[in-house]
Amino acid sequence: MHVTTVDQPVATMEADAIVIGIHQDTDLSGAAAEADAASGGQLASLIAAEEVSAKLAALTSWLSPAGLASPHVVVVGLGDAEQLDARGVSMAAGAAAKLLAGKQRGRVVFYLGESWSAELVTRAVTAAVAGCQGQDLYRSERSLHPFTELGWASSDQQAVEHGRLLGEATNLTRRLVNEPAGMIYPETFADAAQQVADDVGLEIEIWDKTKLEEERCGSLLAVAQGSDKEPRLLILRHRGQESENPQLALVGKGVTFDSGGLSLKPSEGMKAMKCDMAGAATVLGAMRAIAELNLPCHVVGLVGLVENMVSGGAYKLGDVLTARNGKTIEVLNTDAEGRLVLADVLDVARQQKPDHVIDLATLTGACVVALGTHVCGVMTNDQDWCDQLLLAAERCGERAWQLPMYAEFAEQIRSKVADIKNIGEGRWGGAITAAKFLEEFVGDLSWVHLDIAGPAFRDSADSWIDAGGSGAMLLTLVQLARELGS
Repeated sequence: MHVTTVDQPVATMEADAIVIGIHQDTDLSGAAAEADAASGGQLASLIAAEEVSAKLAALTSWLSPAGLASPHVVVVGLGDAEQLDARGVSMAAGAAAKLLAGKQRGRVVFYLGESWSAELVTRAVTAAVAGCQGQDLYRSERSLHPFTELGWASSDQQAVEHGRLLGEATNLTRRLVNEPAGMIYPETFADAAQQVADDVGLEIEIWDKTKLEEERCGSLLAVAQGSDKEPRLLILRHRGQESENPQLALVGKGVTFDSGGLSLKPSEGMKAMKCDMAGAATVLGAMRAIAELNLPCHVVGLVGLVENMVSGGAYKLGDVLTARNGKTIEVLNTDAEGRLVLADVLDVARQQKPDHVIDLATLTGACVVALGTHVCGVMTNDQDWCDQLLLAAERCGERAWQLPMYAEFAEQIRSKVADIKNIGEGRWGGAITAAKFLEEFVGDLSWVHLDIAGPAFRDSADSWIDAGGSGAMLLTLVQLARELGS
C-alpha cells in the first residue's frame, strides 16, 4: 500500500473516500469543522439529530455530502478528547479503515490527528494499514481490500512513514500466522525469514537439524521428531549499534502446527493450531520493523521452529530429555511442548550475553482463562525490566498484565526422575508453572516472558481488525528497542 501525507483542505480533497474524526461534548474543530462549513452545517445537524455518534470508534457513513469533493465520508468517533490515548486512536483508525476496506477503493484519505503527537499519528497509521488487511488469504472474493493509496493529513512525514512500516510489519506477522500449516512449516518459515533479512539488511543464521544435533538441542529436537518436517532455529541480528553483545534478545516459540503429540488435542482444540508459531512470527515482524526504522541498538531475534505431530517416532510420556544447558526434563504431557522448544532457544539466547531478554509464546490455555483473549500475561525475574515493558505496552495501546512468580510454583515442576518435569501439579496456575519452567533456562539474565495465547489469535473479528492473527505485542517490542537505543 502506498502511504503519503497530504495538506489539501478536506472540502476539495478528491478521493474515493475520506475519514474525519469528531470528539464527544466539544465543538467541531479541524477537518470536521471545515466539512461542516462546506456542507452548510449538515454535519452538525446530523450530530444534533443523533444520526452521527462521537463515541470511540463509532462509524457513520455520510454519502454524497454537499460541498465536498469526495463522494463518501466516514465520520469516526474519537470519544472524550482528554481521554484519547494510543489504544483509542488505534481503534478509531482501524475501524474506519476496516469499514472502507469492505470494497475495493483506490485513494482513501484520513483527516485525523491535526493536533496529535507524532506518537499518536504513528499509532493511528499503523492501525489503518492493519485494519484493511484480512485473514481471507485464500478466498476467491475477499472480504477486505487494502487501499491502493492511503493519504494522511499531517505535516509529520516521519510519523506517517513510521506508521506505515509498523503496519506492514504487523501485517507480515498476521499473514504468517494466518497461513495454513501446509504452507508455513519450519523450512518455509525459514525461507520467509531469509527473504525478510535480504530485504531489510538483517544478518541471519539458520540452524538445520544437523546443526541442532551438534548444538545438543535435545529438548527442541524431541518435539520435532514425530513430524516429517525437519526443525529449524533462526538467529536474526540488527546491528544498529557497534556493541559486542546485544542490548536485547527477542525469543519466539515457533510450533508451526501443534497436534498435541501423543497427548492428542481434540479436533476443536486443534483447528487454530496453525497459530502456535505466533511468537516466532511476532519476533520476525519486530525484527523487520527495527531494521527498517534503523533503530540505534543491537538486537538479536531467535526463533525455534518445529511441528508437534503424531507418528511412530514421536516423543512419549515418560521420556527424559536433555536440554542444551544440560538440564534433564521428564515429559509428562507432549502437549506442553512449547516450553520444551523455548528451553533450548533461550539457552542459545543466553549465550549471546544480551542485556535483556523477552520471549513470546502462545504457551498456555491457563493464561487465557486468567486474562481473557485480549490481554497478554507477563512474568519476570527482573521487576525493573518488567516495569519498563509494561510502560512501553501502555504507550503503544497494547494490554498486558503481570502475574506473580512466587518460588513455590517452581516446586511444582520438580521431577522425581529428572531435574524438572514439563507440567506442574494439576491444572491450577498453569501459566505461572510454565514460566517457572522457562526460568530454568535463562540463568541470571534480565528476562520477561510474554504469554500471548489469548491476544495473538482472534476467533472473531473486532470492529478495528479482522479475526485471525493480530500481531499482538509487536509494537511493544519495537518501542522497547527504540528506548534501549536512545
